[in-house]
Amino acid sequence: MTKHFVKLKLAAAALLIIVGFASCKKYLDRPLDANISEKDVFTSFRSFQGFTEELYSCLPDMSKSTWNNEWNTGDDILSTTNANYRLNAEFDNGNYRAWQTGGGGWDNSWLDDRAATTNPNECHDKGLWPLSWYGIRKANLGLANLEMLTSATQEEKDVIRGQLLFFRGFFHFQLMSFWGGLPYIDTVLSSSVRLELPRLTYKETALKAAKDFEDAAALLPNNWDNAAVGQTTAGNNQQRVTKSIALAYKGKNLLYAASPMMNKASTGTNAYDVELCKQAADAFARVIKMSESGESFHKLLPWDKYSENWYTISNNSRHPGFPEVIFGPPTYVGWKSRWSLVNMFIPPPLGGEAGISSPAANYVNYFGMANGLPLDATGSGYDIADPWTNRDPRFYKAITYDGVRMIRGTANAAYRFANLFNGGNLRLDNTASRSGYLVRKFVTDGCNNTDNEWNNINIIIPYLRLADVYLMYAESVLHGFGTPQSTATGMSLTAVAAVNKIRTRAGVPDVDARFLGSKESFMGELMRERAVELAFEGLRWHDLRRWGVAGEKKYTEKTVIDFDRGTNGKPLNLRERVVVTRVFEPKHNWLPLPTNQVNLYPSFGQNPGW
Repeated sequence: MTKHFVKLKLAAAALLIIVGFASCKKYLDRPLDANISEKDVFTSFRSFQGFTEELYSCLPDMSKSTWNNEWNTGDDILSTTNANYRLNAEFDNGNYRAWQTGGGGWDNSWLDDRAATTNPNECHDKGLWPLSWYGIRKANLGLANLEMLTSATQEEKDVIRGQLLFFRGFFHFQLMSFWGGLPYIDTVLSSSVRLELPRLTYKETALKAAKDFEDAAALLPNNWDNAAVGQTTAGNNQQRVTKSIALAYKGKNLLYAASPMMNKASTGTNAYDVELCKQAADAFARVIKMSESGESFHKLLPWDKYSENWYTISNNSRHPGFPEVIFGPPTYVGWKSRWSLVNMFIPPPLGGEAGISSPAANYVNYFGMANGLPLDATGSGYDIADPWTNRDPRFYKAITYDGVRMIRGTANAAYRFANLFNGGNLRLDNTASRSGYLVRKFVTDGCNNTDNEWNNINIIIPYLRLADVYLMYAESVLHGFGTPQSTATGMSLTAVAAVNKIRTRAGVPDVDARFLGSKESFMGELMRERAVELAFEGLRWHDLRRWGVAGEKKYTEKTVIDFDRGTNGKPLNLRERVVVTRVFEPKHNWLPLPTNQVNLYPSFGQNPGW
């Protein structure tokens, strides 16, 4: 983030913004400082960019909004039995109202509707709901005052407008992906105006966001370091929004709108919207072309740096993700990675929390074999008596299984290796591994109270990676153009080739021919590929809902594995059992809107079933 962040308070009249009225007022109705005039803020590029910079600090770090919160709420994570205050446990029970208060009233939800800070040095207290409304208001305020920007080049004016349009579209997309279609706020609202803006369908809202993303892309540079406007902050521009970021979000926004659940909510048709899929594919194609031609700096990280998508070590202020992460929150305070995130995955004897989160065994089953086949496919080579040998290389990056080293040093010898068999010292339903596995993706074998590497780790969960762009390209091409061998208009990259691109990086063979004969069979492998590549990145809940499968038994049952350890170190008598059946009814397609706020605007309405 830029070194010259200008801390300016938002000039706002008394604002009531659609469903955020009562609680939004406390953080949106900020008077302009007495010694700062609109001329001071909006007439020069430097001060206007400083005003715009605050929008980057409105991006919540979903893994660190409180000391101990959860951002994975699908079929992927299983909390210990004493951690029923976690958001994923509340969602498993169907209590989606916990998005406001956090599980058990612990205020540990990154979505929450409490007072939110835009402090660029603070990762806590950044809730998606309040900061999205704040960001929309701020973007509109900037757009309304663009004519005052006189001390600037045309390029400088363009990048200010481009950033404001992007953030307006981005915050609307974030809100609608959780709460459904909304009014699209594209002007500065006044408290003197009667609030009767219509609630749009999901598709209608998405099309307005798509226009903002497209308009932003036309104005933003491919790479700020290569543009005159970025020279003052050259070398510190990696997180600024660019043309490819705007196009990537245009594609994601349109693909979500095209997906069966969203399309059914908009049109009544429980299938993909073919035309929206084609538009999404076009946007993703443009992102991929810019990456592969070098117009943008976004590239897939090589396999030996794969984990840098999420964490960096040795300098916990160095931001993870470059150059693969398309977009994500900034690093606010690196050292909080240990206390807000690492502790959630490390059992207490190694210095972690009293209650932790571990991968559900049903989810671990998505990680196939090194030959590229799913576990249950003929010829996969999966052996239940030797289940963790010859697996997809990403399995070893994401999952800790029985016998894996947990401590590098020689102290605390009893816990040096993961004893996850029944009766093992790290197999405890209430405080350690409930499922027979531990999360490896965001920690190392040095993250413990012996090696203390967690003091030097900076973890950021990305919002969007280039790998995801390739996978969404494949999905939009498949459903827009019909087959795994189809391409977007003007592209030579087929849907299956896009998936293979991601598998090749991990050393996994191409999708087997048996899955390429129909749209349905390839979609099954694409869904599995997303589960593996994007594991625990907060996307699973969205994917299951938008595909319209979240209520199916396959996705509601969370399992654990039971086994003994044989003399050869391999598991004996391995079996799987269901421990949680997630509650999922049609109403759980969307989060409920805050009741007290909806009651202030009755014609807006609550989400169905809530």
